[in-house]
Amino acid sequence: MSEEDKELELLKAKRLLEMQKNISNRQKHEELKSMESKPVQISPRDIVIKQLGYRGLEVLENAEAQFPEETKLVIAKLAELIRSGEVTEIIDGGKLLTLFRSIGIRVRVQTTIHIEEDGKIVSWSDKLKGTKPDNNQTTENI
Repeated sequence: MSEEDKELELLKAKRLLEMQKNISNRQKHEELKSMESKPVQISPRDIVIKQLGYRGLEVLENAEAQFPEETKLVIAKLAELIRSGEVTEIIDGGKLLTLFRSIGIRVRVQTTIHIEEDGKIVSWSDKLKGTKPDNNQTTENI
């Protein structure tokens, strides 16, 4: 082989390598574009959870445990309303509970009442168990 042939082969190999790099870069670029163009699918439940406020998730989980099929329908419709912009406010547990009850789903939620007694927080049931009212005593000397 002459020296010109060797140089020509070397140039061909360089050009081939450049073309391969360009093709791989173009493919990577197209893959990135296709990934960006596909919107990320967010589940209706995730949309609703993002909109929930204080104790909202607790009410939602109780509803899902007690009424799974009905809750799926409510979540789907609520997510649709959030997506469309009709519901923009934060939905706390009380509002969500009211929503479920207004459509006839009686979600039960564990509730406790706490009071302050002598600088300590005591549950209402403990307060009632611990103290007996003195009104039941009878007086015979009246």
